[in-house]
Amino acid sequence: MILITGTFRIGAGALEAARPAMDAMITASRAEAGCLAYAYAPDLNDETLVHVFERWDNREAFDRHVASDHLAVWRAQFAELGITDRHLALFEVSEGEAV
Repeated sequence: MILITGTFRIGAGALEAARPAMDAMITASRAEAGCLAYAYAPDLNDETLVHVFERWDNREAFDRHVASDHLAVWRAQFAELGITDRHLALFEVSEGEAV
């Protein structure tokens, strides 16, 4: 399984304006074959910080996601939406267990 975690920054006060683009990205990604989870979570203590969480069946599914049209559209909107400081990490993990 592939796990993607990280954060990005969005301009102060820009989260509401970015929600339609973020929702479109989440909806399209969740519909992809091999997507197990895809979420953005605004930080409760920092209005400019958004947490990213993704789970994919395997590397091939993630690679298809990276090549998708909706990801290209999302990235093309970064400057307009004030998205900066994107820091994501990819982890190959085994199935987890409940804690």
